[in-house]
Amino acid sequence: MRDYTGKTVWITGASSGIGEALAYAFGARGARLVLSARRAERLERVARGSGARDTLIVPLDLAQLDGLPGKVDEVIARMGAVDIMVHNAGVGQRSAVIDTDFAVDRKMMETNYLGPVALSKALLPSMLERKRGDFVVISSVLGVMSAKQRSGYCASKHALHGYFNALRAELSSEGISVLLVCPGHVSTEFSERALAGDGSAHGVVDKSTASGLSAGETARRTLLALDRGQAEVYVARWENWAVHLNRYAPSLMRRAIARVKMR
Repeated sequence: MRDYTGKTVWITGASSGIGEALAYAFGARGARLVLSARRAERLERVARGSGARDTLIVPLDLAQLDGLPGKVDEVIARMGAVDIMVHNAGVGQRSAVIDTDFAVDRKMMETNYLGPVALSKALLPSMLERKRGDFVVISSVLGVMSAKQRSGYCASKHALHGYFNALRAELSSEGISVLLVCPGHVSTEFSERALAGDGSAHGVVDKSTASGLSAGETARRTLLALDRGQAEVYVARWENWAVHLNRYAPSLMRRAIARVKMR
């Protein structure tokens, strides 16, 4: 088990769901926390509940790409360094390709992919100088397969895998590690806040989401994978079977995806 005492862990999307659960998990193990999301008042609540001795709240919107390097400067000036960067913030989608405005596709890429890339590039010089650092990237099982009515979301998560696998290959000898975490359904408000084709909120907690793993269990498995030095972990129930089917019998998986009715 790794010792996180005094380590600085920056978590995006920390105001609810998996990010909130990760804040509690890292805080319980002695980490210093940097908590980011758009909703500052929720971050205050998470900070109080985390038990961390030192917490910095940095509100941000990952889609505001030009402002992200300044956020990194703010964090380093206050905390000295970031030991673990947890890319958790993201937005979901619930719409068919034909019904999806291009602005929604752009939002998916800016928030789910380009935002984490911008933060990582701004953080890398300080990590390389210290010869250590971890990126924990909360992706999805849809980062390695696809599903109906999730086209932009799947694309953004596939992009995360391509980028951070390349980053790991380039910098593993420099003390920089990357953990890709691929959850299935997790019982959070994620589906309720997902975007419909016109950019409005989906506004519904899907049945599959409501019956998913808890955010706490997802956080527990994420830290376990980080402790073990894993490169990738699937945090799911039955969705693991879909991942294996997609890998070993892709033609069968394509037929199954074409027939499935999304809810």
